[in-house]
Amino acid sequence: MFFRKQKQAPMKREAKKRETIKQVIVVNQALELPKGKLAAQVAHAAVAAFLRAKPEIQRKWLSVGMPKVVLKTREPDELHRLEDMAKRRDIAASLIADAGKTVVAAGTITCVGLGPAAADELDELTGELKLL
Repeated sequence: MFFRKQKQAPMKREAKKRETIKQVIVVNQALELPKGKLAAQVAHAAVAAFLRAKPEIQRKWLSVGMPKVVLKTREPDELHRLEDMAKRRDIAASLIADAGKTVVAAGTITCVGLGPAAADELDELTGELKLL
């Protein structure tokens, strides 16, 4: 049996531009959270930052498949710095403090959600950080 390779339609220039929006979550790797706890904290950060974004940015991000990247830092102060820098640049940001019901003490900063926002703007803030 022979299969013919189908040609893909060329990507439109405007579609490529739409993909330049993303969300970044930076986690406090120093806490060494269990995988399940870490996943929950990242989800909190993603949703909280999304809800703080402007409606037109929310729509655009949703329309391109909600791209996001999870990065890490071992410096808890870095999370505060990133939140502050993002807010000064009018980028949605949400610092996540744990409720203290399971693994860490109440008020422990576990991660920060940034964006959705233009990928290049987020890269300026987080470009030195490594992937989780």
